[in-house]
Amino acid sequence: MLLHPDRHLTVCGLEEIAGFRAAGVTHVLSIADPGTPAETYFDGFAPHRRLDLRFHDIIDEMPGHIFPTPDHVASILEFGEAMALEGESLRHLLVHCHMGVSRSTASMLMLIAQRHPGEEEASVAKLAAIRPQAWPNTVMIDYAEAALGTQGRLRDALRPQYRRVRDEQPELIEMLRRVGRGREIPAD
Repeated sequence: MLLHPDRHLTVCGLEEIAGFRAAGVTHVLSIADPGTPAETYFDGFAPHRRLDLRFHDIIDEMPGHIFPTPDHVASILEFGEAMALEGESLRHLLVHCHMGVSRSTASMLMLIAQRHPGEEEASVAKLAAIRPQAWPNTVMIDYAEAALGTQGRLRDALRPQYRRVRDEQPELIEMLRRVGRGREIPAD
């Protein structure tokens, strides 16, 4: 089983956060563009542990943008290790980014895979069950692969997810093309 039955995992976008105020969130991983004030989004939430990261959702370096780095991924994985050490105090993890599609799903996937080494396909299936429109940022996944030693197995396990989303959500695919992420879209 990929998740202790008493624990909840949520991925969402900024506009959805308020809907989880009464959901018993104990841990938050907040990933947003630089300058986005996370604090106001969590007004009314019970006390929780939170990691705030600020970088852009890009896969190629761009002037004026903060590119995801191995240090960002290391921080996410350290947060995951700290949650594992907390054990039963972790009841509900909420991971968010701007839309709840790319940076947050990459983060959730690496956290799931971190707890379940060698179960990459099951980890991706769990992510898809949590957030069907998941399109994990490939740069972040590449850094996670290096950190977790999965040797390409996460990327391989993600291929069917990318194909399914490509086929079911053409509006998301058009948005990815518009923002310069077309090379992530599988051709087959």
